[in-house]
Amino acid sequence: MDNKFSLKNMTKSRLPGLAFSKIKNEALGEKYSLSLVFINESESKKLNGKYRKKNKPTNVLSFPLDKNNGEIFITPTVVKKETKKFGRNFNNLVGFLFIHGLMHLKGFKHGSKMERAEEKLRKQFGV
Repeated sequence: MDNKFSLKNMTKSRLPGLAFSKIKNEALGEKYSLSLVFINESESKKLNGKYRKKNKPTNVLSFPLDKNNGEIFITPTVVKKETKKFGRNFNNLVGFLFIHGLMHLKGFKHGSKMERAEEKLRKQFGV
């Protein structure tokens, strides 16, 4: 792993063996410093409430800290509950949500341009 990427698992969930660092570098560049943290539902609910005014845990949150630094938080228990809704298995959905978070850090808002950028990365990394 490069020093511009850190991964921290604060849950009991097993994490998928995805190429998080490679995907990050492809999406945001090697100079971008990213922290990816897997959190539990109570922590997710706290962050979602504080920053999005939503009183529930969510699957992914991304926070740009500045032009070259950001954080992504993923909640594995929420992801597990949503696999059927998205028609994906757990590992694939984690990858899908990670890419989604990266696109927000890149400055994309929801829409067709963001979807095209996500699709390109998903194809490249088999997500």
